[in-house]
Amino acid sequence: MSRLTNKRYQQQLMLTMAVYVVVLLGAGSLVHVVASLPLKAMLAVVPVLPMLYVIALIWRRIRDSDELEQRMHLVSLGAATALVSALSMVVGFLAADGVLELDGSVLIWVFPVLIFGYGMASRRVGRRYGMEGMCDGEGTEWLPWYFAGIGALMGLLALYVWWRHLPREAAWFAATAGLFAVLAAWARWRHVRARRHGQEP
Repeated sequence: MSRLTNKRYQQQLMLTMAVYVVVLLGAGSLVHVVASLPLKAMLAVVPVLPMLYVIALIWRRIRDSDELEQRMHLVSLGAATALVSALSMVVGFLAADGVLELDGSVLIWVFPVLIFGYGMASRRVGRRYGMEGMCDGEGTEWLPWYFAGIGALMGLLALYVWWRHLPREAAWFAATAGLFAVLAAWARWRHVRARRHGQEP
């Protein structure tokens, strides 16, 4: 089996996340109109399948890395785990004391926050070892458009959920759409800045 390069990893990860959003939209629309409980349960867990593939991608990336890269990945994963643990404790205590009213759907955000924390930590760890971030390299012109596309899909999902008279869920998806819009602008700025620095003598 060929080694999973950083560029291939990024492309497969972004494609899988796009599939995840599409599956989430499709399954989320069907699960509310299906009467059969087993079919409803199957549709509810279908979005987990792309996330399992993301976990496999991360494992393969770490497995194929050299010792220095493995150290960087594990430090990044440790930092991301610490972030998720701290946020979980804070949110848990707020919910237990009645400050926040949360249901089980909040668990959906654990893995995305973990991946986001891993990405941010890996950038900082990479800089410490003199390695550039993913937005500084070649072949990432598509990244801002990817983030913008995901943001647009999440915005459409927010409108759909709001149309179904679920304002709290709509607010969550609208906030996610805003986050992806910020990421799109940030990725574009990073790419333009890196290209300017690369053209300097």
